[in-house]
Amino acid sequence: MHIRKITLSNFKNIKELRLEFSPKINCISGNNGEGKTNLLDAVHYLSMLKSYFSPIDRYAFMHGTDETFMSAAYRLDDGTEDKVTLYMSLAGEKKAKRNDKAYQKISDHIGRYPVVMVSPYDTSLINGSSEERRRFMNMVLSQTDREYIRHLQIYNHVLLQRNKVLKTYGNMAGDLLDAFSEQLAAHAGYIYGKRAMLCSLLQAKVAEYYSVISSEKENAEIRYRSDLENGNLAEILSQNADRDLMLKYTSSGVHKDDLSLMLSGYPIKKFGSQGQQKTFLVALKMAQYSIMKDINSGISPMLLLDDVFDKLDMDRVSELLKMVAGSSFGQIFITDSNKVRMDKVISSITDEHYDFIMESGQCRRI
Repeated sequence: MHIRKITLSNFKNIKELRLEFSPKINCISGNNGEGKTNLLDAVHYLSMLKSYFSPIDRYAFMHGTDETFMSAAYRLDDGTEDKVTLYMSLAGEKKAKRNDKAYQKISDHIGRYPVVMVSPYDTSLINGSSEERRRFMNMVLSQTDREYIRHLQIYNHVLLQRNKVLKTYGNMAGDLLDAFSEQLAAHAGYIYGKRAMLCSLLQAKVAEYYSVISSEKENAEIRYRSDLENGNLAEILSQNADRDLMLKYTSSGVHKDDLSLMLSGYPIKKFGSQGQQKTFLVALKMAQYSIMKDINSGISPMLLLDDVFDKLDMDRVSELLKMVAGSSFGQIFITDSNKVRMDKVISSITDEHYDFIMESGQCRRI
């Protein structure tokens, strides 16, 4: 599966754009600020119906415009094509269609055209809050399990209601608080189980990919931490009821889950160099790719490598690109500000690539 062509209108700094892509590797070069990352984000938008970088759709509009339009033709493994369109306006309108049929729910689209993105923004997974790491788990699982999306949406809705009760009624909440606790527990168990399974798979694959990219110089580890390790959420909430009443919010649950990212037994946030952190993040995304492909019956996600050369030495870049150029990977997009560097590395690995240049929001094949 791959994107055969894309059309964009008033998307970020891209006024109008129509491009056809290689089913294998697409190399996009250009100076910083020209729109390379925006083009990759458009691919992500069409696959996930949201930006990789922000949950706020208004940031997708070109300055001075009040609407944006995107469309893509996806060539499927059986040779047929799907047409996906997305229209958004500043008034809040958001319409997504597949083969001219509108989705009743945006979540029905997620997972049809799986995508994995590697970006400098991913440093937030190491240096950011636990919310960033939960967002990563949700992004992977939402593309492989529709039930996960349903449980997560209901859990988040009930969590808002429980917090409102804590804030509004306090000690008078009584049975109402218990009822919301039971509802949370009913969905938390599923979410916890899926996240635990994901992290078990990630641990083995991250260690493997990190070893390949870094030539076995360090040992990468991932550890999943959750309140539900200590039992059923309803029981935990009951035990912590006094604390929640004092804080006026729900202090335990899967909305507090986190990942510990370790390198040779030490937190990579504190002890990893920039190169080691970048290598870890790339290994994490390659592990994500492999897991999603296995779960989706061998369908290869699209791989978006934004500024992948940054903070990696050429040996590690070469190992990474040799790996992704293999037959087990599908369509790949790579951006770099240094065209000569990218040409040298890519040409030494494969001839199956298209080259593009990005300038002032315009992109053309060269």
